[in-house]
Amino acid sequence: MRRAVLGGVLVALLLLGAAFLALRSPAVQDRLIERFAARLVARSADALLEEDALRVLLCGTSSPFPGDRAGPCTAVFAGGSFWVVDVGQGSTNNLLLWRVPGRRIGGVLLTHFHSDHIGALGELDLQTWVDGRPGPLRVFGPPGVERVVAGFEEAYAQDAAYRTAHHGAALLPPDVGRMEARPVDASAGPTVVLEEGGLRITAFPVDHRPVEPAQGYRFEYGGRSVVVSGDTVKDARLVEAARGADVLVHEAQSNHLVALLQRAAEDAGRSRVAKIFSDIPSYHTTPVEAAEIANEAGVDLLVFTHLTPPPPNRLVELAFLRGVADVRPEGWVLGEDGLLVELPTGSDAVEIRSIR
Repeated sequence: MRRAVLGGVLVALLLLGAAFLALRSPAVQDRLIERFAARLVARSADALLEEDALRVLLCGTSSPFPGDRAGPCTAVFAGGSFWVVDVGQGSTNNLLLWRVPGRRIGGVLLTHFHSDHIGALGELDLQTWVDGRPGPLRVFGPPGVERVVAGFEEAYAQDAAYRTAHHGAALLPPDVGRMEARPVDASAGPTVVLEEGGLRITAFPVDHRPVEPAQGYRFEYGGRSVVVSGDTVKDARLVEAARGADVLVHEAQSNHLVALLQRAAEDAGRSRVAKIFSDIPSYHTTPVEAAEIANEAGVDLLVFTHLTPPPPNRLVELAFLRGVADVRPEGWVLGEDGLLVELPTGSDAVEIRSIR
């Protein structure tokens, strides 16, 4: 018996040794990498563009805090195209990792011009151009979006010229690899941004003072609806804009956690950081307030996003969400990068899964 066991161990060691030696062979390495590359390149999220549903994908759920999440970004899929609300740092990278077909982008909708909401705009323009976008990237936003677009255009101008020179104008035509600013003034009330492919997008004002103007967006398609809040305090105008929506994607800031961070910064002698922590509660919405908004608007599902501070573990999640269940026992979910909500047309169903 002992001899059989020793023999089995010896065979296993020999096999492991042979496998180790094989993996050091360039031919074996290349063959394994070829198989992985074939699967990687073949992956596609084209199914998100099927016209049987209105879909919402969180491509970034963080705030300016450092962490593993990308900056604020929400992608909405409808009518064969997708629309990106805000483009925080890392969000374009997520869309690429998940193989969302950039050529099918309908446009970008900016809620306001804080850096954490626009940081990856240049990369989104570049990557969707490379993927075969048929025309310039439309960038909608409050008045002032012209300056944002012009700035990114200038910053990326030399890069775009290099790429056309390298790959050829037939593949990367310069007239396509640019952005077009489309200002939308919703300061006086809800304003239709566009109606296209059966999709209706409406902008509405929110209160993010001293940031003015600032706005959110409502998407309606196939009898289903999604509202994205943007950054705001609790605002009656948002409640009205979200009334009866299937999904409300709302920012959330835990002010009691921010207060703990402020105290820690003060104790560490970091007065500048402490001052910033003391300022930010004045223009954001707490998770409990977002739950109240969802209740007042009669929303089926509340999705928390743009999390401040972004919870790194389950313990902090519990603290972040403290009090939410008392206000809204069900019908909400804490957002994470890759969360996908599907709203089939001709149905009341709300389906939640992760694309990661």
